[in-house]
Amino acid sequence: MVLTKAELIGALQHESHILLHLASKVDRAQLDYRPTARQRSTIELLRYLSLMGPQLTSACVTGTFDTAAYGAANEAAQARDLDALMAEIATHSATYAALLADVSDDDLRATISLFGNSGTRGAKIVSMVLSGSAAYRTQLFCYLKSCGREELGTSNLWAGMDAPTPA
Repeated sequence: MVLTKAELIGALQHESHILLHLASKVDRAQLDYRPTARQRSTIELLRYLSLMGPQLTSACVTGTFDTAAYGAANEAAQARDLDALMAEIATHSATYAALLADVSDDDLRATISLFGNSGTRGAKIVSMVLSGSAAYRTQLFCYLKSCGREELGTSNLWAGMDAPTPA
């Protein structure tokens, strides 16, 4: 593994921190914003992000995608407003730690097959969850910028914090 288990958990937790920070920047009046007719709206994107990471991590840990669990999580997400979505996203840090708590280094190096592709469990978590989280949070960032949040910048996108105010 290129990352230790602790580093992997930390990276996933950092992604959840950034996502929560960016979600806090959403203007409630623009929840229905979508760049084009066929793209997700801001609220739809947040609903997906509220379940994607934990559901895919669970699939990687078990080696199987539980369609019933995903369906239930998706149904719950569809009923959430922005406040409830932010509360759910706030649980992700602890969820990642719990999902990976009993996963050993050998488990991370074990080969699994998900969605028609094989790879090591650790690589799957990195490629599907960690990379996917970074991609989708960047999409959210772009939505925010398109909605006029011109003050948002690199610190918001990569560190999950507002830029320091110049002295």
